[in-house]
Amino acid sequence: MDLQRRSKVSAEFNMSSMTDIVFLLLIFFMLASTLVTTSALDLVLPKSEAQTVKRKDVTVNISPDQRISVGNVIVTSAELEREVLKQVSGKEEAVVILRADKSVPYDMVVKVMDIAYRNRLKMIAATDPS
Repeated sequence: MDLQRRSKVSAEFNMSSMTDIVFLLLIFFMLASTLVTTSALDLVLPKSEAQTVKRKDVTVNISPDQRISVGNVIVTSAELEREVLKQVSGKEEAVVILRADKSVPYDMVVKVMDIAYRNRLKMIAATDPS
C-alpha cells in the first residue's frame, strides 16, 4: 500500500507583503512627524505643573530678544492686535495661546493679555511641563 500525500506543505514564507507594510508605516510616520512642528522662535518657557492644551487657534510667541510672532508671521508691537484679530476672525470662541520666553519683560506679556481681554478672547499662557 502506497500512502503518500498528494499535497506537500511548503515551509516558505513570503516576505513581500511584510516589507510593503513596513514601508507604508515608515512613510506614514515620516509624514506625521513633519506635521508636528514647533513655533519658529526658539523659546524657553517657564516650568509648570499644568496640563497641555489640545486646542490651538492662534499662537502668539515672544522671543528673548522681544520679537513677536503671531502664528508664523513676525509682527511689530503696533501690528500685533490687527494680526491677532485677523487670525481669529471667523472662529467661534477663539483661544489665544501666549508662548513668552521666561526672560521677556512682564509688560510685553500684559500687553498681549490686554489685547485678548479687550477683544473678549480666551487666553492661555503656555508653560513647559516639568
